[in-house]
Amino acid sequence: MYVKTRARMRAVVSRLRRDSGMVTSEYAMGIIAAVAFAVLLYEVVTSGQVKTELQNIVKRALSARM
Repeated sequence: MYVKTRARMRAVVSRLRRDSGMVTSEYAMGIIAAVAFAVLLYEVVTSGQVKTELQNIVKRALSARM
């Protein structure tokens, strides 16, 4: 019984070790996607209309009465 259990555990561990992470190309694609999203977000936040709205929100928050 103990031998069968150990054999099953070895099989499970072996399967987990074979697929333990991303390969270099997957890391590269992940980094490219993250940078593209960051650039898009930066462009949206620094656009004129959004920048004005954010400034208005901050002004209203700072001028609020406590």
